[in-house]
Amino acid sequence: MKSLELIVERIILSSRWILVAFYLGLAMSLAVYAVSFGYKFYKVAINVFTFDEGEMILAMLGLIDAALVASLIVMVMISGYENFVSRFDETEADVSFIGKLDAGSLKIKVASSIVAISSIHLLQVFLNVNQFTDGKIMWLTAMHLAFVVSAVMLGYLEQLMKKTKDASKI
Repeated sequence: MKSLELIVERIILSSRWILVAFYLGLAMSLAVYAVSFGYKFYKVAINVFTFDEGEMILAMLGLIDAALVASLIVMVMISGYENFVSRFDETEADVSFIGKLDAGSLKIKVASSIVAISSIHLLQVFLNVNQFTDGKIMWLTAMHLAFVVSAVMLGYLEQLMKKTKDASKI
């Protein structure tokens, strides 16, 4: 019976390597998104002298939004791999820029990124307010506020967990 338990445990532990397919897929999606970003940048560049100030601000916000989404993908790929699959070998690659993100701080960073992306989208809506109904603006604002509240709650819960963990060490 003990040998069956050992086999099951090895299978479960080894299954974490299946996550690599997801992280590689995210890396490929990042490359596709980079092409999309390049196209957006090209459209802005060729229209730099024809866009008025409002159109240029909206275009820049679109580029910033794309950069935040790309950063979010990288953050999830790197910290997800390191937290759930395998540690990076620091002697072979300089990974000091990653910092040490545990699952809790990763959730907070992801939530913060989502709030930032939502903020930019909402700003784009407000700059084009005449193209949206009041109801649509209300729902977009409510969704953004839900993201903000969720991020604040995650941060608060993470602080509680950290205090609990620190108190148990004493």
